[in-house]
Amino acid sequence: MVTLVDPRRHIPRTDAVLADPRLAVARQRLGRQIVLAAVREAQDQARAGLIDAAEVPDVAVARLPSLAATLTPVINATGVLLHTNLGRAPMSAAARDAVGVAAGCTDLEFDLAAGARGRRGAGMLDALARAVPAAEAVHVVNNNAAALVLAATALAAGREIVVSRGELIEIGDGFRLPDLLESTGARIREVGTTNRTTAADYAAAIGPDTGFLLKVHPSNYRIEGFTASASIADLAALGVPVVGDIGSGLLQPHPLLPEEPDATSWLSAGASLVTASGDKLLGGPQAGLLLGSVPVIAQLARHPLARALRVGKLTVAALEATLAGPPTPVAEMLSADDAALTHRAKRLVGELAAARIDARQVATQTAIGGGGAPGVELPSAAVSLPVQLAPRLRAGDAVRSGGLPAVVGRLEDGRLLLDLRAVPPADDELLTAAVIAAAR
Repeated sequence: MVTLVDPRRHIPRTDAVLADPRLAVARQRLGRQIVLAAVREAQDQARAGLIDAAEVPDVAVARLPSLAATLTPVINATGVLLHTNLGRAPMSAAARDAVGVAAGCTDLEFDLAAGARGRRGAGMLDALARAVPAAEAVHVVNNNAAALVLAATALAAGREIVVSRGELIEIGDGFRLPDLLESTGARIREVGTTNRTTAADYAAAIGPDTGFLLKVHPSNYRIEGFTASASIADLAALGVPVVGDIGSGLLQPHPLLPEEPDATSWLSAGASLVTASGDKLLGGPQAGLLLGSVPVIAQLARHPLARALRVGKLTVAALEATLAGPPTPVAEMLSADDAALTHRAKRLVGELAAARIDARQVATQTAIGGGGAPGVELPSAAVSLPVQLAPRLRAGDAVRSGGLPAVVGRLEDGRLLLDLRAVPPADDELLTAAVIAAAR
């Protein structure tokens, strides 16, 4: 009589697999829980007959992520330069290096020369002040919504904020500006109409309960046609503090974005305070920038809420390096040469065609995105691929193991387009390899 041995009995014990030198090293880098999960997944595959029992250690090693976090590296080939769902602005190498240093102990708010407590984030604040000389003083919180909440709380709690009906915007994920401002205890005084609001409308609403006049740049939509709006200079002439929300974080005028407001221009026109984002056109980390007069900034910085909204050491380091360092990736995306983009696309298509992949070079248009420069499109070049490659490029075991990055493009006319304006030239080789791997 022949006795059959259940092959599952040969599956190695968990402690035996964990003793594999490669997994022992991984535990030091990733922690026991992550390594143990990879081992159990491999054992489950063996029990299901998908792999041999002897392959369990190798499969467990292959399933290990590159980091002890679930965030996955992504190549943004969507044609949206500041893609909110992909983390908006990619930070510069200088900012990334600064974050690495800040991850340890630093002199965040310690004066090394005096051996005593120092000004928190002094280098960051000095860099921001140098970047916007029109600002008498500066402060930083954790995002632009926080900047507006702090301003409304400190300057208008229990009072009125006068704002145009056409500027009561809704930002991402259903958050609406009126709800945000009213949560601070301020009251919204709407003036004008959706498409036309004049300085006289604001003037008629000013009274003893007015906290400030609010000018909001509608950075994620554009109203065209029979329109009118009051300028910062018009509002400043009314003798009431003016708060301007430029949103996208442009600190100085940009030749490619003539309609996009910038902090310097609005401050020079008389705004008492300008708020902006750090992770949009500025190209830095998520942060809320507050730039304005000395009395206003001092009032905001000393408000109890400022403590709750302050940024951590990683943001402090990244923002300073963004402001003081070399041009950011966002700046390079904006200034990318059209002919160079076309040349890159043709070269990539040639390499992919040599791998017998249906790839075509096409001209296309890129959007700024991220709540910046609505309606502005820049010429770009893209690689057109079969649409079935889209899900394969977005996911796969290679992503988890720290091999090839995920690639996110956009679908257009039944094809997958990989727009190159937001893809650094240094990533072209990775992009090609990812497409070839997805096509196998």
